[in-house]
Amino acid sequence: MEFQIISENGELATYCQQSKGVEFISLDTEFVRTKTWYPQCGLIQINNGKQIVLVDPLTVSDWSPLVEILIDPDVVKVLHSPSEDFEVFYRLLGVYPAPIFDTQFAACLVGLGNTLGYAKLIQDLLGVEVDKGESRTDWLRRPLSATQLQYAAYDVLYLHQVYPILKEKIVAIERFDWVLQEMESLANRKRANLQPQHRYLLVKNNWQLQPRCLAVLQDLAAWRYQTAVEQDLAANFVIKETAMLEIAKRVPKSLSKLAALNVLSGKELRIHGERIIEIVLQSSQRDEEDLPPKVRRLMDIKAYKKISQSIRNECLTIAEELNIAPEVLASKKQINQFLKYLWFDTEECKLQGVKPDLCCGWRYELLADVLSEYQ
Repeated sequence: MEFQIISENGELATYCQQSKGVEFISLDTEFVRTKTWYPQCGLIQINNGKQIVLVDPLTVSDWSPLVEILIDPDVVKVLHSPSEDFEVFYRLLGVYPAPIFDTQFAACLVGLGNTLGYAKLIQDLLGVEVDKGESRTDWLRRPLSATQLQYAAYDVLYLHQVYPILKEKIVAIERFDWVLQEMESLANRKRANLQPQHRYLLVKNNWQLQPRCLAVLQDLAAWRYQTAVEQDLAANFVIKETAMLEIAKRVPKSLSKLAALNVLSGKELRIHGERIIEIVLQSSQRDEEDLPPKVRRLMDIKAYKKISQSIRNECLTIAEELNIAPEVLASKKQINQFLKYLWFDTEECKLQGVKPDLCCGWRYELLADVLSEYQ
């Protein structure tokens, strides 16, 4: 299979110029994300239907020609399960590609299977067995091996062949716009990042804490998030979530008491111990009116089980009529998200300024009458 490696700005500009006017391009990225907060991009693969290129992000510096294509509303960008690819593009280029056709989500809508993996999709639609042996290799090393380059190029070769097949199927049942809307909603959620002071809401078992201890967790979670972003370090490599929760429960006010909890490694204690104690002491001095309210749980609301089951049953009926999996229309997580939005003042969607999934796009068109009973 033929492909071109692009390592210079001029080469990328030429390729992007040649790609103008095409109906769609297929995209993929290879990245490493083991200990970092951000994905470290090692390669970008593009297929414009005329030529496959592998773009080296370690040498290219002028991305403006590619950005122009990625945001062109007349060029569909075809990817498979692009959530992390979104993060790669935003980190590297500062944009979220649009419009996006996600082959995984499209496969759900045409009855090929829920959360279908790339290799299975290619096997089912093209009868080709994909070698995934290079998926976990080091994409930042140079030079990349011939095997790595072939693997990367084949990804967008097959994506380009799969798109017309999926498009024909999905246009036939009038759901093409659903795929584009789903990806637009995903991009909106990526943009609406939860602010540092609200990161404590993501910590498991935060509901166990009373407001005074919750304030400690709030400040610790904000510090941990900011440290992770500033140092480009995966959050658990700052301190673990379970350690934060235990510190917030026990409120240690000295290094010796912090060490006695046995929730931090010696290295973590040495690097972050003093700062953690400083945060604990500051949090402990907050005024009552400045404390976060106790975190509420859906299961503590008497009507929760009855209402959630009622919504689930109605969604099941609609999903069966549409011949799609019920969890694609409305998963348990999405139903819970809707009810939290409805009942709680301090909840993630409201704090991010976004609507629940069930209240957006194609889902709301289908579920508006169902949801109106509870709004």
